[in-house]
Amino acid sequence: MNRSEGISVICTVDVVLLTLHGGQLCVVLLKRERPPFQGALALPGGYIHPEQDQDAVDAAARVLLDKTGLASPYLEQLATFSGPGRDPRGWSVSIAYYALVPQELLRRDTTAAQVLPVEGLPVLPFDHGRMVAAAVARVRSKSQYSSLPVHLCPERFTLPQLQAVYEAVLGEPINKVSFRRKVEELDVLEPLPGELEQGRANRPAQLYRLRPQYRRSLSLLERGIGARS
Repeated sequence: MNRSEGISVICTVDVVLLTLHGGQLCVVLLKRERPPFQGALALPGGYIHPEQDQDAVDAAARVLLDKTGLASPYLEQLATFSGPGRDPRGWSVSIAYYALVPQELLRRDTTAAQVLPVEGLPVLPFDHGRMVAAAVARVRSKSQYSSLPVHLCPERFTLPQLQAVYEAVLGEPINKVSFRRKVEELDVLEPLPGELEQGRANRPAQLYRLRPQYRRSLSLLERGIGARS
């Protein structure tokens, strides 16, 4: 007799939703409404609906919209987590994604959500702690050579604001001249004609936005942000 007969596999998606708050890289956690781990803080996640979802990324986008109200932020597959011990309900597999979103777009009409720094998180249920750690490592690595952190910016931003975002993600200062040269090389920004940041004590700064073609994709550098070239 096949020992696997009668055993069903739980298939879910989970999303590590990252944002910036108070100059720190943070993750959005929600209180679980049902067992197991009811009331515990966890990542937004849910079952794949085969009759509704075309693929796993479709399921992740649906879950994110249902749980947070966010429609299609930057979303990228992270890794697959699986095994008999990660979920008390049985053998399970979760396809994990990570998403980046400006804090201004987070829904504010839910008391169940908490935005916590990625450093020093409480123990999370399932293997969500591993997912957060993997997502943070991926984001910090890709931020060294790509336009990824731009997705944490509001719709309009200045170059000093963008540099502050990169520094918050990477956890280290970046040379201003080198950074601006790398931003020009990435070529993902377009200036907003005649629009300057107001209310500054010094010279007003030009406002930029992300070019439409890079709202779902990244631009890559041959050498990292910190490289002196």
